[in-house]
Amino acid sequence: MRDDGGVRVLNRGFSAKENSWKEAEGKAYFVKGSDQGYLKVSFFGPFYGSYIVFELDHENYQYSLVCGPDKSYLWILAKGLKIKKDIKDIKDTLIAKAAALGLDTNKLIFVDHD
Repeated sequence: MRDDGGVRVLNRGFSAKENSWKEAEGKAYFVKGSDQGYLKVSFFGPFYGSYIVFELDHENYQYSLVCGPDKSYLWILAKGLKIKKDIKDIKDTLIAKAAALGLDTNKLIFVDHD
């Protein structure tokens, strides 16, 4: 959490092509209330985009299913490199939920972290 009531957002990924880690830090604010997964997020100054959380691991915060302002953006986010094997059905469940919401899951790109 941020001191101003917002949420610190840190996106990090590894570029195999460049053999380096990249990260972007942003800030997010709840649009309606902190009990709803609807936030506005900014990584670039005064410009904000929607960040709608459809599913979240409330127990361990290991994964989430998020879409942008429309159905053209979809992310399955995981805290670690892979969603833990003991919950291997989670990935399929998240994909099924996204499809049921009308999101095009055929365009999902899964990064190989090996």
